Amino acid sequence: MNRQDFTVFYPVYTRWMDNDVYGHVNNVTYYSYFDSTINRYLIEHGGLDIHSSRIVGYVVSSSCQFRRPVAYPDSISVGLRVSKLGNSSVTYELAVFRESEEEAAAHGQVVHVFVDRDQNCSVPIPEQIRDCLEEILPAQASAAET
Repeated sequence: MNRQDFTVFYPVYTRWMDNDVYGHVNNVTYYSYFDSTINRYLIEHGGLDIHSSRIVGYVVSSSCQFRRPVAYPDSISVGLRVSKLGNSSVTYELAVFRESEEEAAAHGQVVHVFVDRDQNCSVPIPEQIRDCLEEILPAQASAAET
């Protein structure tokens, strides 16, 4: 994946504690970067209130492919886009980039299913959130959904 594949990016500052004994960011930390990026986008663009929204997104699947290591004190950014938008679920694609690089150091997918917190069952994606997700759905993916 390349930087040009994404239109939304968030900076991430690696921390000393992110490194593992091998001297690079530990694999599980990438999932934290992904989760923070998704939720920041939903809060800022979809109006998600993580504390009191009745409907929230639960991660039901995630994966990450590692291409090259990232280590503290690297400055990185995480690219975000939607690859599939369903009635109650969304598949995000994310990629981690070093600031000066065009090719992703790692990339992955996260699937959210939107659920009613009280009922703990899937529900349609709220309109305001759906609208912001459609904004980062590439044209070819959007055409495939119709």
